[in-house]
Amino acid sequence: MHRREFTQALSWVGLSGLWLPACARAALGESDAAQGVRAALERGAVAAVGLLGRTDGFLGNDKVRIGLPGWLDKAAKLLRATGQGQRVDELVTAMNRAAEAAVPEARPLLVNAIKSMSVEDALQIVRGSDTAVTEFFSAKTREPLGQKFLPVVTKATAKVGLAERYNAVAGKAAGLGLVKGEDANIQQYVTRRALDGLFTMIGEEERKIRADPVQTGSAILKKVFGR
Repeated sequence: MHRREFTQALSWVGLSGLWLPACARAALGESDAAQGVRAALERGAVAAVGLLGRTDGFLGNDKVRIGLPGWLDKAAKLLRATGQGQRVDELVTAMNRAAEAAVPEARPLLVNAIKSMSVEDALQIVRGSDTAVTEFFSAKTREPLGQKFLPVVTKATAKVGLAERYNAVAGKAAGLGLVKGEDANIQQYVTRRALDGLFTMIGEEERKIRADPVQTGSAILKKVFGR
């Protein structure tokens, strides 16, 4: 891909309605453009990991808080009515604490994905939708992140006796067709929801950068994505 072609593509595609001034277009090359996209990705990824990988990062955030699967949530209402609400709360807290413990494992993989990004990847992100960054991360890292998260989640949920009971009950329910197979194991369920939450928050950060790149304080982001 030629420098001129890449720069022209940026100038008319923009980023979610953003455009480059003529002087920026003239000075901007494909190296600067790719660097700008990498900077945007790193900012979004690091911010998302920082928000989630701490106490109450999941539990205190309604956008990503991990609740019980639908079938168990209904059963939990009955448990609460019979005075076992504390045990239900313990399980919900344990699931979210497990996700909070797992998320910091994501940072190295996300950063490596950024470093391996090609100029073509950068152009696709600029041309893409409002969630192009999030989709890039999901495609590149979801599977290896799942492998990283699962042992951490397993260790965290093992501290709560209800986790074993959950798996026993959910396994039987799955055999009867009452529960989705993917929800029949609490460790896998929490791992999946933790990944969903991570990509949700990366998406939030992506929208902030697209809406106002100048506010990020990054010179390269201003140059590539500034109005």
